[in-house]
Amino acid sequence: MAQLRVLIAGGGTGGHIIPALAVAQELVQRYGAEALFVGTARGMEIRLVPEAGYRLRLIDVGPLNAVSLATRLKTLWQLPKSIGECKRLIREFQPGVVFGVGGYASGPAMSAALKLRIPTMVFEPNAMPGLTNRLVGKRVDAAAVNFPQASEWFRNAEVTGIPVRPEFFTLAEPPAAPPHLLVFGGSQGARIFNQTLPKIVPALLEAVPGLTILHQSGVRHAASTEAAYAASGADRGRWEVRPFLDDMPARFAASHLVMARSGASTVAELAAAGKPALLVPFAAAADGHQQRNAEAMVAAGAAVMLEETVLQPSPQAPSQALLDQLVELLCSPERLAGMAAAARTQAHPGAAERIAERLAGLAGASPAAAN
Repeated sequence: MAQLRVLIAGGGTGGHIIPALAVAQELVQRYGAEALFVGTARGMEIRLVPEAGYRLRLIDVGPLNAVSLATRLKTLWQLPKSIGECKRLIREFQPGVVFGVGGYASGPAMSAALKLRIPTMVFEPNAMPGLTNRLVGKRVDAAAVNFPQASEWFRNAEVTGIPVRPEFFTLAEPPAAPPHLLVFGGSQGARIFNQTLPKIVPALLEAVPGLTILHQSGVRHAASTEAAYAASGADRGRWEVRPFLDDMPARFAASHLVMARSGASTVAELAAAGKPALLVPFAAAADGHQQRNAEAMVAAGAAVMLEETVLQPSPQAPSQALLDQLVELLCSPERLAGMAAAARTQAHPGAAERIAERLAGLAGASPAAAN
């Protein structure tokens, strides 16, 4: 039997790319597949995909949703060309199935696959699908979703959960003390975290003996965030600012508490790792999906949620609510342990395997065909 070939389309943020890489890893290991990614030069796939050892082809296409009229018109003007590029790529690569994971490149690639009658499947991590998936949902052959309510938008949808790298499920417990806080604003950082944490860090370090902090700021705000921490006068030996964290499983393993946004992939990783979290939903997230993700984790007992509006009452004042909540959690190891156990109940350890199985089935492949 011919080797299984899978075209994986989409990108932009780590929330799109990281689950796609987990599925690609499963396809290679179980089916001997060859995976080719298609993305854009503006997304994180430009770095993460080659680093993971996969080939990446780029197309030129922009956003359609929540953008200015001028940007929307430019993207619409680009679409026929980008769909044509994807058609040529599909004819060249000859995939058995095309997998759309959301993001700018997903739309043209899925449109091209549908026109060429190549089997298609989409992945949707949020309760309300993104624009691209809403447009193609009833035309694709299958869908993998994280929330049951998203199923109504797709043909042949299955609740698989979000693919998470296997390393997250096998993390060792961190040392009992001293506590370590990971501040993680998503793959591009969170500006409100970058602005707020430096204001409370002296008081936080004083209130929690031995506490150390690793703060992922995003590349664009690394210098200003580090300068703000330094200006606070807090002990430099107890905090570190990094623009981006490559080895997230290791960072999660070392932490006793994670302060994060509540994007779907972040929540899935927290569940897989069994990490207690302080979640701050991104207020401008489409359809309020981050709020709903956080509420689900709070309901499970796995997280505490603070709304963005209470983090920074004014540009000058520190957030007393954030300081109080962090101190309370970091000084309560028994509570953190209970939250960690609750987080694990929300995990979907077989998501990548099940999605890979469905993709292989659409392409007519089986594990017995693996190299």
